[in-house]
Amino acid sequence: MKFFIDTADLKEIQELAASGLLDGVTTNPSLVAKSGAKNFIELITEICKIVPGPVSAEVAATDYDGMLREGERLAKIAPNVAVKLPLTYDGIRVCKVLTSRKIMVNVTLCFSANQALLAAKAGATFISPFIGRLDDVSMDGLALIADIVQIYGNYPELNTQVLAASIRHPVHLLECAKMGADVATMPPAVLKQLFNHPLTEKGLAQFTADWQKSGQTIL
Repeated sequence: MKFFIDTADLKEIQELAASGLLDGVTTNPSLVAKSGAKNFIELITEICKIVPGPVSAEVAATDYDGMLREGERLAKIAPNVAVKLPLTYDGIRVCKVLTSRKIMVNVTLCFSANQALLAAKAGATFISPFIGRLDDVSMDGLALIADIVQIYGNYPELNTQVLAASIRHPVHLLECAKMGADVATMPPAVLKQLFNHPLTEKGLAQFTADWQKSGQTIL
């Protein structure tokens, strides 16, 4: 499974990229606004320099012509930009145009398996089903991941990668990995939570205490 982080914070991206854990980055208008960046194009350019993997940059327009123009502009920033498009009729039309030009596309705001099938038919590189937002309205977000993985698996000609999004906690990630999602994008805090286990902390404390008692040093 590939790990993407869902942020537009350059400091967080640099830190996790240096760890070797990071395969890509996803951003959205809300995250860009939260980052305080004054120039969206410059921000995406900087992220693409830090991360060699896919960097999702979302269009702001909602109409076909506007999304196409913005998508073409974003794709020119760097070869690893994945243009992020909403799962609407016009968004799918733009997806088809861009993917036919070998431009990566991440189709976002997916909330049903039928929508995911439409994105795959249009050649999307990634489909982003939103787990947490479905959970928020008392629906089963993880069931959606299972459905999409199963449907895509039925048709080898569909090459769209399942990018599990709106991940809220490590259990979401674990279940998505078990189901076979290709990618998980998560906030940096959730990625760091994957390290946590009380037995690891307890074991390390014991080893450290015993080593100190031995009076030895390595250097």
